[in-house]
Amino acid sequence: MNLQFKKISIPLLLILLVELASPTLARADAVTNWNLIASNAIVGTAGQPPPVSVLHFAMVHGAVYDAVNAIDSGQQLYLVQPAANPTDSKEAAAATAAFRVLIGVFPGQVGMLQPLYDAYIAALPDNPPGSRAAGVAIGAATASAMLTARTNDGRFGPSPTPYPIAPGIWRPTPPNFANDPSPWVGNVRPFLLPSAAMFRTDGPNPLTSAAYAEDFNEIKEVGSLTSITRTADQTDAAIFWQDQAMALWNRIFRALAASQNLDIVENARLFAMENLAAADALIGCWNDKYYWQFWRPITAIREADTDGNPATEADPTWLPLFDPSTPVCNPPPLFTPPFPDHLSGHASATAAFVHTLQNFFDTDKIPFSAFSNKSCTTRSFERFSDALKEVIDARVWAGIHFRTADVQGSVLGKKVAQHLEKHYFQQVR
Repeated sequence: MNLQFKKISIPLLLILLVELASPTLARADAVTNWNLIASNAIVGTAGQPPPVSVLHFAMVHGAVYDAVNAIDSGQQLYLVQPAANPTDSKEAAAATAAFRVLIGVFPGQVGMLQPLYDAYIAALPDNPPGSRAAGVAIGAATASAMLTARTNDGRFGPSPTPYPIAPGIWRPTPPNFANDPSPWVGNVRPFLLPSAAMFRTDGPNPLTSAAYAEDFNEIKEVGSLTSITRTADQTDAAIFWQDQAMALWNRIFRALAASQNLDIVENARLFAMENLAAADALIGCWNDKYYWQFWRPITAIREADTDGNPATEADPTWLPLFDPSTPVCNPPPLFTPPFPDHLSGHASATAAFVHTLQNFFDTDKIPFSAFSNKSCTTRSFERFSDALKEVIDARVWAGIHFRTADVQGSVLGKKVAQHLEKHYFQQVR
């Protein structure tokens, strides 16, 4: 591992320095710059999947928010509000908070992150004299508070107990029959909610119900690898949204920060709100997944002769669009995710993101575009809600989620966003 790290650290450092100096990031500040650095550390280098990576995006941006807000003092604190002067460097505070959290979570990456941080801080102005050092001290304090607060929070803890195999119960799926790499996420202490089970969903439809048969027959047709009803655009959308969701959405936030001319205080608040909301949405989602432990469509369709529903018909060779034979522009290949169907993690997180964006900007109608590293295509949206609607559909088109899992996931994410709006990040002046 260390040899591999040494091989990639210098090229990655150079790439980051080039990206941070790019004219396209002319409006960037320490919040957006260090969001990019964090994304590379969490997703690019550590390779963490969405339900794990979002926890660390949340830790970084919770600390960054408190650091910037300590100096600005315009909103309520998240964890702490160190003593500060209005002239202290917000840039140094934000960069230090992000850096200290990242090396606290990923001590093995200090060889890559330390020179990047040192160069970043050295390039910041020190006006008035001492303001840069004061910002560094503030960022160190908020990072320390975050790392302390998240000690023994359930990350990487024990796995939930699987239910005995029966019709309707999840089990590993072909072709790789993998187990969930992070089943413990649902037992992590939330960042915003009092309980991971606070927004328990209604659950999947009973196997013998008409609603279940409707979901079943929809995905059997449109989500099939060989579907003749799924359009080329729907196929592209399904693959597009399989990019690492936290990296993809944080790219969207950086683009919005630039297009909407947000300043460092606004960015600190936006990135904290978004990533903390998504973290709790996925904690709640994983808690719900292992409460219901519902089978995936590939299992349900192949074993439909066991579900007791006369409106479903088994196809023992059925394959979803998300199959290794489906072309993608970057690895890994597509397959059914290795954890229970209900409810959809992507829909849960996207709903938290979208409703928090609506809250932050006080509108739904801000056009944006995004590029996916899974489809290598760009998709454009007129409204934030258009992206959520497409994600709900896309997981069905992919053949990996019953529609009910997507819809209920979107409800959970919305409830988390509403809780955040009511209880956190309020203006105090």
